[in-house]
Amino acid sequence: MEYVGFTDIILGILTCLWPVWLSIAIIMGLSWKFQKKLSLYGRIYENPMGIVGLFIVFFWLFAALYADIVAPFHPLEQFAALKNQLPGVIEPESGLVQFFGGDKFGRDVFSRVIHGSQIVLVIAPAATMFAFVVGISLGLPAGYYKGKVDTVLSFLANLVLAFPVILLFYLLVTPGIRETALPQVMAGVFFLFPVIFFLTLFYSRYRERPQLLAVQSVIVLVFGGWVYISLVFDADPFGILSLEPNELNIFVAVVFASSPGVFRIVRGLTMDIATRDYVAAAQTRGEIAWYVALWEILPNARGPLIVDACLRIGYTTILLGTLGYFGLGLVPESPDWGTTIKEGSRLLRLYVHPALPPALALMSFVLGLNLLADALREQSLKD
Repeated sequence: MEYVGFTDIILGILTCLWPVWLSIAIIMGLSWKFQKKLSLYGRIYENPMGIVGLFIVFFWLFAALYADIVAPFHPLEQFAALKNQLPGVIEPESGLVQFFGGDKFGRDVFSRVIHGSQIVLVIAPAATMFAFVVGISLGLPAGYYKGKVDTVLSFLANLVLAFPVILLFYLLVTPGIRETALPQVMAGVFFLFPVIFFLTLFYSRYRERPQLLAVQSVIVLVFGGWVYISLVFDADPFGILSLEPNELNIFVAVVFASSPGVFRIVRGLTMDIATRDYVAAAQTRGEIAWYVALWEILPNARGPLIVDACLRIGYTTILLGTLGYFGLGLVPESPDWGTTIKEGSRLLRLYVHPALPPALALMSFVLGLNLLADALREQSLKD
């Protein structure tokens, strides 16, 4: 087999990633220029570590968006002659280079790492977002009303938090549970929360403007209903949204395991902010409880919640990798980073190249999120 040198590998990777570099330069360049007008996001550019974290996150975001352009091979395409070949091997027919070599099936490791970012950047942020909606929806009334509401909800949250996270994930995605209706039932409950949340949000603000409220409610019900039937029942009439059974199980497991932690953070913030003067002013004006919670308390809790969201996406990424490594993630041929690390680690003593790139990719993405979270925490404390 023919190979290219180390310098050619580096130059080839940098060339393949040109859409990523261009997009990062445009986004970060414009953000730097108008940072004073971009609120909390703009202030990240005052922190060197925040810039590094933002660069890493943007890199993987655009790598996922441009995966079909960047990756020279399809992630599932197999080449019998390239099994376990070293980095820089040239595929004889096309003349294209496998920059990170081939795995045990002859698949291009570089292409699988790039396409694996798509899975991470869809499941981890989306599942975290749903967990935040569930946690916020339950944490606000617990912290605002206190009493029996707080006692019951806190007990349920502590019950879930009492389980070791890895064991909880293992139980929820194990093959025996996959074959039952439990994941779909849990998804049906969790995915109702965003619809209820936004209906309550708009009602509490625009209840005295019925025409505007009606329009907003119809939009929420139509869009939310479409997302609901697409994700829960895999019945999207347009064929845009769908979740495979394995993806649905992982999604539900992330929401179930993460939402109690979000609940406790929101509950604590609500109890603190509820004592502020502007909350008392809103109560004096005669505003209903949900208006005070959603439009007075929640916006003033956004700083810590944004920081926690960045960290939680990183934790979710690690958990997805862990599940994939133990064979409890997506389908075995999936290019997700955990599965790719597992397949590459089986011959780790002989070949390092199939396992090392996805491991470094996972590590770098989590590192970027942590650096970004630290920068956001520093800036939010200045508010």
